[in-house]
Amino acid sequence: MGDKAGTRVFKKSSPNCKLTVYLGKRDFVDHLNHVDPVDGVLLVDPEYLKDRKVFITLACAFRYGREDLDVLGLSFRKDLYVCTIQVFPPTQEEKRPLSHLQERLLKKLGQHAHPFTFTIPQNLPCSVTLQPGPEDTGKACGVDYELRAFCAKTAEEKIHQRNSVHLVIRKVQYAPEKPGPQPMVETSRSFLMSDRALHLEVSLDKELYYHGEPISVNVQVTNNSTKTVKRVKISVRQYADICLFSTAQYKCPVAQVEADHQVSSSSTSCQVYTLTPTLGTNREKRGLALDGKLKHEDTNLASSTIVKEGTNKEMMGILVSYRVKVKLVVSLGGDVAVELPFVLMHPKPAGQPSSQPQTTATHADAPVDTNLIDFDVGSSSHIDDFVFEDFARLRLTGMKDEDDPVF
Repeated sequence: MGDKAGTRVFKKSSPNCKLTVYLGKRDFVDHLNHVDPVDGVLLVDPEYLKDRKVFITLACAFRYGREDLDVLGLSFRKDLYVCTIQVFPPTQEEKRPLSHLQERLLKKLGQHAHPFTFTIPQNLPCSVTLQPGPEDTGKACGVDYELRAFCAKTAEEKIHQRNSVHLVIRKVQYAPEKPGPQPMVETSRSFLMSDRALHLEVSLDKELYYHGEPISVNVQVTNNSTKTVKRVKISVRQYADICLFSTAQYKCPVAQVEADHQVSSSSTSCQVYTLTPTLGTNREKRGLALDGKLKHEDTNLASSTIVKEGTNKEMMGILVSYRVKVKLVVSLGGDVAVELPFVLMHPKPAGQPSSQPQTTATHADAPVDTNLIDFDVGSSSHIDDFVFEDFARLRLTGMKDEDDPVF
């Protein structure tokens, strides 16, 4: 059973096992011109429902305070987007074409299975988690997406845990196929009692880096002043712009190098410094922005946010960017510093069509593969080859657990 190949599908049932949601993936890609549709199948026990209906809600929310602080009716949470559809009994709304996976699941699960599809608006943010402190409990702050399937008489009725299903999904972006120009910046600084200036030029070998990839920083110093450069400090900083009620920016160093490299008067220096920003060396920093996290799975530093032109930033929740800062410590003259922006993201998986994205990456700090989809298109002999995975199962090795049900 451990070697059985097939189409792997995520599923999660309500505590009373009367509702079960099936999804082909948990990561949905923002391609800037469109977002992958959230399509799945809901299996319903009609005898349990009686006169109630079944609804599914897709909600995008920004939590900006710990859950244990929600008291006196106050909630540190802002809903950025909420959409609810009725799945059972089926409505007379215009039916959307089914995906290949939905067609196969409906044939497998029978007449009590019903398809559903959501379209995520393009102006919504990607999933971002703010790293909690050691003493923090409850749900972490950040932007998350959640599917909620529940049975009730009306969509406004209070959701009960026993007859509802909650699934956290992620909206992600991949690195653009065409990166921008090579970053380069230069500055000059004049000092009192010195006729000539100190010139600093910094460049990166490219604009786009993948998670876990080392960053080479080229630093060239031309010191025509009478001062001496005592040290060189290089750091990679993460900037998180919180776009809620008012814009606030938080910065956090995620990689640092300090070199006692002196540049005396009337001399030049050209050095290359290498830094690798990873989550592994920053796990104690509270408030650090991380890519959206699914239960029981590790993640990585948040990817840079690519914002489509004309997007309303007030709806973006958290905007993440990165810069390299180079600072020269000058004796009796103060500091000379410059910053270079760059992009840190995951590569688009090779050979995968845009409609079937996966999160497999080749770098050490990349998250585990969470889509687990292997379609055998055009082969009728594989119509019953589904391997159902519990939605929140721990999957750090890519191997199936022994109790994974195979149908």
